[in-house]
Formats: sequence, structure tokens, C-alpha cells
Amino acid sequence: MRTRRIAVVSAGMSEPSSTRLLADRLGNSIAQRLDAIEVDVIDLRDIAVDVAQSMLSGFAVGGARDAVRAVEEADAVIAATPVFNASYSGLLKSFFDIVDKDTFVGKPVLIAATGGSPRHSMVLDHALRPLFAYLRAVVVPTGVYAASEDWAAGSGDTATLADRVDRATGELAALLGGSRQRPEPVDTDEAGISNFARLLGDSLSQS
Repeated sequence: MRTRRIAVVSAGMSEPSSTRLLADRLGNSIAQRLDAIEVDVIDLRDIAVDVAQSMLSGFAVGGARDAVRAVEEADAVIAATPVFNASYSGLLKSFFDIVDKDTFVGKPVLIAATGGSPRHSMVLDHALRPLFAYLRAVVVPTGVYAASEDWAAGSGDTATLADRVDRATGELAALLGGSRQRPEPVDTDEAGISNFARLLGDSLSQS
């Protein structure tokens, strides 16, 4: 089996970085789902100067050159960014601007973001998803957003951060052609599906 390569791009600026933490979670999750996989984490904070110089020169230089090559050769990309002014960071955009846009044609991409408030989660669908749609990538349906409160276990009644990570990486694994972890079969009686179908049949027979 050919080894599949995943490039995980983190645009976190602080140290420590919640964006890098989320990127690592996503990378570890996809690694647990697939056999013969190599995960390459690219921390843009470490090569920010090289990214800027690459923008000026028109071609990738220094550490940016290796990072660009890792993305271009990857079978899939995970892109994680902090939210800045209701959008992705300038560092993330600058990096992907120096990657050949044809690299992303048909390539699976998982998008993720971090921010202080749940309100900023719209950055996934209003900024990141359009960016990669323009690049003609195949963006997985589930984006992963982590607000400050999501790092605390058992926060709220909605799906936890771990649930969202599992769902998103499961979708990415499916696009890559397989997963060790399969979804549990649905109990149709417990879910009410069989009862609904029976009621629907009764309704149709009476109409």
C-alpha cells in the first residue's frame, strides 16, 4: 500500500498556540484512522520571514520552499488558522499564495480555525471554504472551529470539540479511500426510523 502524506498547516502566531494544538489534534486523529500514512506538520510561525521574502521574490525560498513542497506533494491538506478580523490570518493567505494553485485541484482539504468566541465560527464557511473552493480543492463537509470554551471538557449541549474532530477526520479519511474506524450501525428502532416508515406506509395506504 502506498504511503499517503498529509500536510497539516498551522498559522498560529502565539506560543503556545491553540491553533497549533488544534492542528496537532486533527493530525493525530487522521493518523489513527488510516494505515500507511505520514503526517507533516508545518508551523508557519517558524517560517514567517521566509514566507514574506517568498512573496517579494516571486518564488519560495528558505524554509518556505520545503513547506511548499510538502503541501504540493501531499495527498491531503489540513489548514488551521486563528481568526483575525472575521477572516483567516494574513500569514495563512500569504503562504498559500506562494503555493502553485493547480496543486489543490481535486485535493482533499480539511479546514479548521480557532478564536475567542463561538460567533467567529462563521469564518469556516464565509472565508476558508471559499478560498479552497476557488483553488478547486475538495473541502470536507465538516469544518472544525474551536473557541476558548471548547478546550474545557463537557462544555454545553452541542457536539464537543472531540466529536467535531472525529467527524471531520472521518470524512477526510473517506476521501482518501479508507478508514480503520467504521461508524457504528444505526439501531433503526431506537432512532425511530422504522416507526416513521411504518407510519408513512399507513398514511399512504389510507390516501
